[in-house]
Amino acid sequence: MPLPDKPSIAVLPFQNLSGDPEQEYFADGMVEEIITALSRIRWLFVIARNSSFTYRGQVVDVKRVGRELGVRYLLEGSVRKGGGRLRITAQLIEAETGAHLWADRFDDSLEAVFELQDQVATSVAGVIEPALQAAETARSAARAVTDLSAYDLYLRGRATIARISRQHILASLRLFEQAIAIDPNALAWAAFCHRRLYNDGWTEAPEETRREAVALARRALAEAAFVLGYFGEDFDAMVEVVDRALAPNPSFARGWYVSGNLRLFNGDLEAAIEDIEKSVRLSPREAIGSSLYAIGMAFFFKGQFTEAASKLLLLLQDHPGASEAYRVLAACYTHMGRLEEARVLVTSLRSISPELLPKTVHWRKAEHRDLFFSVLRLAMGETE
Repeated sequence: MPLPDKPSIAVLPFQNLSGDPEQEYFADGMVEEIITALSRIRWLFVIARNSSFTYRGQVVDVKRVGRELGVRYLLEGSVRKGGGRLRITAQLIEAETGAHLWADRFDDSLEAVFELQDQVATSVAGVIEPALQAAETARSAARAVTDLSAYDLYLRGRATIARISRQHILASLRLFEQAIAIDPNALAWAAFCHRRLYNDGWTEAPEETRREAVALARRALAEAAFVLGYFGEDFDAMVEVVDRALAPNPSFARGWYVSGNLRLFNGDLEAAIEDIEKSVRLSPREAIGSSLYAIGMAFFFKGQFTEAASKLLLLLQDHPGASEAYRVLAACYTHMGRLEEARVLVTSLRSISPELLPKTVHWRKAEHRDLFFSVLRLAMGETE
């Protein structure tokens, strides 16, 4: 069977290793929950239960099953009961090669059967999404430039944008613009690129860039809450959009990241940290630099400057072009009485971005803006 034009997966029946036929219902329910959770990932083609369950009780040849179902990836697993506890294992396999892309196990009390079922389904869906994207990105990178689909362009844009610099942001924007011409799903990421160019002074027409960011974001409202919230456009509506997106899909890692940033903009610091940490747990390899920045910013506003600085230093180890991190770290050091170190950071910032102070004030609490701008101006050598 030919493969669909987007990543595809089948969840095979989990093996019951408990020696208890009554546990079959639990294993089947687990698979159904995972299929439901994966089906919420819009870019993923998920085989229905009725098809994948035809392989129950069989010794599976993953390459054959992949061909028969027309999928690129398979998820298989097992359930074992013993000593009043349940253990569930799961593994993600590339059907064509048989390569194992991810595996994990989950343990809990037998009394929490249905809670464990929900936990595993949510965790598996959340971890599989970035694992699949990483595998798809590697496949795309091996393809000729003349043979790229909209999804390939999107993947390359996502991979490039993670390397924070003007050069890479512009390269990502070009890829997303090509993808938009074929498929509008890249709209939100193109809007994000324009926001970065605006924020860091990497555009010769900032007002035009701002307008383009807002226009693109409005065309992809559900995916662009971060950009619109940043520019103060319909802020409360953006929070509502993200909340609605997360309610049926709690394994949506990007949704938790956006939710955390909106809470950060609004000054809800504990909620911001909680949501962004949830995003990192669900998708530990995706956009970790951006997550470190947001958590560091939240600690900064809480007055916990040492904790904030540790997050920002970790970010800069991997992303030395992250201009936002230099600004906040310089502010941290100034609050900590380390003014000379702060001024060294400002010097480094000058070589990265012409914008020492952010153009926009997306932090809604005046005390947070004052906490940041007063000491950053001092680190820049300005006097009151």
